[in-house]
Amino acid sequence: MLAEHLEDPDWIIIDCRFNLIFPEKGEKDYQEEHILGALYVHLDRDLAGPVQKGRSGRHPLPDPQTCIQTFSSLGINDGKQVVAYDDSGGAIAARLWWMLQWLGHEKSMLLDGGWEQWKHEERPCSGKRESERKGEFNAKSPKPWIFDAEQISPSMKNGEILLLDVRNSSRFRGEKEPIDPIAGHIPGAKNEPFQVNLDSNGLWKKGKDLRRQYLERFPELEQKKCVIYCGSGVTACHTFFALKEAGFNNHSIYPGSWSEWISDPSRPIAVGEE
Repeated sequence: MLAEHLEDPDWIIIDCRFNLIFPEKGEKDYQEEHILGALYVHLDRDLAGPVQKGRSGRHPLPDPQTCIQTFSSLGINDGKQVVAYDDSGGAIAARLWWMLQWLGHEKSMLLDGGWEQWKHEERPCSGKRESERKGEFNAKSPKPWIFDAEQISPSMKNGEILLLDVRNSSRFRGEKEPIDPIAGHIPGAKNEPFQVNLDSNGLWKKGKDLRRQYLERFPELEQKKCVIYCGSGVTACHTFFALKEAGFNNHSIYPGSWSEWISDPSRPIAVGEE
């Protein structure tokens, strides 16, 4: 469907490629080749706010006014259909999708299969500099999709939430931690790496299959609010998208995630399986 709208002025394509270890790689890859007409956003500069040492995680959620400025600079307004993609199964693109939806821009979607699938299908690409755009993003009141650190422990104690950690299992268990200074997870959390949302070809599983998969693992999803976290609040958006596609409506993300949780030494940590 996207290939039919590459020159449609009402469609905006956003390249979100980013590498946590080499933060400038995604932008360099974009400059070499990208989907025809696509604009680029950088996770650190455009999809995250300033890091506050000792207080925030690695990718704090930008405040709404900053989001408005960013989205306006991409030419996004009420009439535009936004399509986001990356080269990591939607792990970064889902952050942009989540931010747009959070502020009420319903006309946003993820490109299934992302960059790899586009290349595999030999779709149109370009290495040229794309024309800058200007829009007037009309933000709605932020949706109640955010859970903060202070809410987690009392909500866990009262049995009100399912806390879902979507990092890989070895990080969850505290066996290795390649990014953050402390290994482990928030006590009481369950683990379901975000990669389970994709099939063996890197495509999104269908909503009905995702629903069955998640209910088999977490039957409490039908009764409890699900709060999703990861290392810095980015890949949590991937599972948020999956749960929405699966028909669940009572879920939020903890934007600060593990990297914010461990910034306060008074907060408890756990290792091993729950």
